[in-house]
Amino acid sequence: MTAPLRIAVLLSGSGRTFDNLVERRRDGSLPIELVGVVASRADVRGYARAREEGLPTALIRRRDHADAASYGVAIGAALAAWRTELAVMAGFLHLWSIPAALQGRVMNIHPSLLPAFGGAGMHGHHVHEAVLKSGARVSGCTVHFADDRYDQGPIILQRTVPVFFEDSADALAARVFAEECRAYPEAIALFAQRRLHLVAGRVRIDPPRS
Repeated sequence: MTAPLRIAVLLSGSGRTFDNLVERRRDGSLPIELVGVVASRADVRGYARAREEGLPTALIRRRDHADAASYGVAIGAALAAWRTELAVMAGFLHLWSIPAALQGRVMNIHPSLLPAFGGAGMHGHHVHEAVLKSGARVSGCTVHFADDRYDQGPIILQRTVPVFFEDSADALAARVFAEECRAYPEAIALFAQRRLHLVAGRVRIDPPRS
């Protein structure tokens, strides 16, 4: 029997995406082992939630590091200590340089259909407000491999939702988050099954093995 995939989570906020992964692990629908949580702030629910779960935690603040490269070294050291196979960013708001050993092994989820409505400062309600202001009729979420730029790594999966004229940012956010809760576990499972391959800057998904 294949050992569960060793997952570390990076977060900066409430940890709702982390909660989803905890529940998926608990109900057996996602074969992962949560090996640790990196938080960029100590005063957020996600950090407290990780400690409640009894998981190893590392508080690594961006302001304590001179640049994205040194920040990446610190994060990489924590992930290496936990023998992380895949790092997943779950509302992690800071740019970090991904060490060579982790290339192709860091995922992010973004609440829009990238490349639209991504980039520095585009997170949370800022994204949904921009979508509504644009008049777009469709939004959704994107799971992608992270690189050293905001929201520009190779796309793995996208899921869509309609945008209604009467939507508020909260209403749209709730609809998108429901799809995030499906898309992220799906992408992680594909990684665990070794069905994701980076080819010339794009992600090829192999069919299920018979």
